[in-house]
Amino acid sequence: MMTRTLALASVTLLLFSGCASLHPTASDEAPPPSNPDFASAMARFNAQFPNEQASRYEEVSINYNNNLKLDERGNCHQRSRYPVVIVLTLDASGKVIGSTTDVINAKAECFRQAYAAVQLPPPPFAPYQKPIRLR
Repeated sequence: MMTRTLALASVTLLLFSGCASLHPTASDEAPPPSNPDFASAMARFNAQFPNEQASRYEEVSINYNNNLKLDERGNCHQRSRYPVVIVLTLDASGKVIGSTTDVINAKAECFRQAYAAVQLPPPPFAPYQKPIRLR
């Protein structure tokens, strides 16, 4: 009976350790690869400044995003411990017409999908590049 119990315990331990290896923990998660397109998206954002209207819009759009908790759509934050920076491209009405993230992983793709149909307040000019750092 004791041998059978030990064998069962060993099998159970192996099953649990096998499951753990299928899903990386926060401590053993590798950093995601960088997106080579991100630098040009940030360059387009930086080229919008200095501009008083763009500076004011940054505050308006951040408050809008935070008040509506747009980043909580799709439970994207749980997909990786690493933050994501997304640059949204807005049309004249404030609709997201494109996006680029700094990294390539499931979390970044989740945020790209979550923001794909978002409507922000109209920017001062279009296309407007709007970066958001997401934890």
